[in-house]
Amino acid sequence: MPHVKHHLKWGIVTTVKAPVVAILGFAAHHLDLGAHRIFIYLDDDNRAGFDILKAHPKIRPVLTDDAYWQAMGMKRRAKHQSRQFENARHAYGRAGDLDWLAHIDVDEFLLPSVPMAAQLAALPQDCLCARVRPVEALAPVTAGQSLYAKARSQDRALRNQQTERLYPDYGAHLNGGFLSHVAGKMIYRTGVPGLKAHIHNVTVDEVQNPGQQELSGTELLHMHAKSWDAFIAAYHYRIEKGSYRAELKPNRPLEQGGLTLHQMFKAIHDAQGEAGLRHFFDQVCAASDSHLAALEAEGLLRRPALDLEAAVARHFPYV
Repeated sequence: MPHVKHHLKWGIVTTVKAPVVAILGFAAHHLDLGAHRIFIYLDDDNRAGFDILKAHPKIRPVLTDDAYWQAMGMKRRAKHQSRQFENARHAYGRAGDLDWLAHIDVDEFLLPSVPMAAQLAALPQDCLCARVRPVEALAPVTAGQSLYAKARSQDRALRNQQTERLYPDYGAHLNGGFLSHVAGKMIYRTGVPGLKAHIHNVTVDEVQNPGQQELSGTELLHMHAKSWDAFIAAYHYRIEKGSYRAELKPNRPLEQGGLTLHQMFKAIHDAQGEAGLRHFFDQVCAASDSHLAALEAEGLLRRPALDLEAAVARHFPYV
């Protein structure tokens, strides 16, 4: 009897501190896509979330309480990025029934144009990891507005030209007009000795991203700034400890007049206060008619189909 490869199985690991409804939306969306297993590490004492998630056969929630960290043989890491590494490592050791595992955040949503399993099955055997490039969601400007997102060109020179055309006031300091990561996230094979998952890369015995391919049939929707209120609420954390922190690199070298996001936001806030930040948000993050038209003209406008409410109703009818 010829050997028939079993149906390829993939899953997700994430570390989460978010309202239960957001966690359920994230999980339900990826269950819709065919995720076989979702490891959810609750970064706070979210007992209600744990109980709801635990009732689903494909979800493995973990309360990362003191007992968890003691069992891991370590103190709770101070930086959330370090906790993500440790949780991803823990999940990797439990992912024996999966072929591939993706490490993404609760505000990130895989958007495959063809089924994930088919894309992963088509990758060569020496490809141990694949990169999913991000698109960044735009904030609606009216109630009930459709969801839009912006993409960015992979060609660096073209991307810089497009960014300055799209955002004349701020383009010199932005990478594709994105506020968050442009590297994307990784999905990687399971059962590889020595593999360690990081935020945007993996290493195998100190070799970074062996055999990496682009998962070009999938984009990663990042809901970085859902609204002005959400943006300004997260701003102070991000400027100190998150994606706008001081040690991150500028888009353009400092000697060419580049600023880090940290420096740019500080300069805007120092000169114009919150009103300056609002002007930035309206030009760069909001789904205004003029912004949508400009992105469309550059071929960078995306219209993600995301109905989280319906997905939650399908997968969590008991909530």
